[in-house]
Amino acid sequence: MGAAGAVRAKGAAAVLRCVQRVSATRAFAGVAPHVVPALDRAVHRLTRGRVLPSARLLPGVVLTSTGARSGRPRRTPLACMPEPDGGGWILVGSNFGRPGHPAWTHNLLAHPHASISRRGEDIPVTARLLTGGERAAVWRELLAFWPPYAVYQERVEREIRVFRLTRAPRGPRL
Repeated sequence: MGAAGAVRAKGAAAVLRCVQRVSATRAFAGVAPHVVPALDRAVHRLTRGRVLPSARLLPGVVLTSTGARSGRPRRTPLACMPEPDGGGWILVGSNFGRPGHPAWTHNLLAHPHASISRRGEDIPVTARLLTGGERAAVWRELLAFWPPYAVYQERVEREIRVFRLTRAPRGPRL
C-alpha cells in the first residue's frame, strides 16, 4: 500500500471510531431507529436492492420476514455480520440499546423461514436463535466486529437476541 492508501486507511479507521462512539450514545438510540431504516428502505427500493446506505459502515441486509401476528411480509434493513465461510449471516436484535426486543426478532421466532436482500440478490434463509455457549462465542465475535453492542447490552435488562441465518434451499415459500 502506498502513502496515499495508508492515509485513506487511517482516515477510514478514524471515521469508523467516531461513528462507533456516536452510535453508542443515547441520543443516537433515540433518533436512529426513526431515520436509518426509513432512509435504507427508500434507497434500497429506488436502486432495486443494489444500495443500502447504512451498509457503507457495516455490512447490511434487508430482511423480509413474516409478521408474527399479521402474517404479512415485513421488510427491515439490518446490519449483519457475515460469517467467514460465506455460509450465513449473524443478526443482532440490539434495537439500538432500547428496552424492548425489535419486532423483527418476534417475527423470526414465529416464522424462521425468511429471505434477505444483499447487494441486489434475494436469498432464502432460515433463522435460528442462538443460545448458551453458542451465543456466547458469537457474542464475543460481535463485540470485536462492532464494539457498541457492549454498550447496548449494558443499557438494557433483556438479553439481546442473536440469530444465525443460513441459506435455505430455493423453492416455494410457505
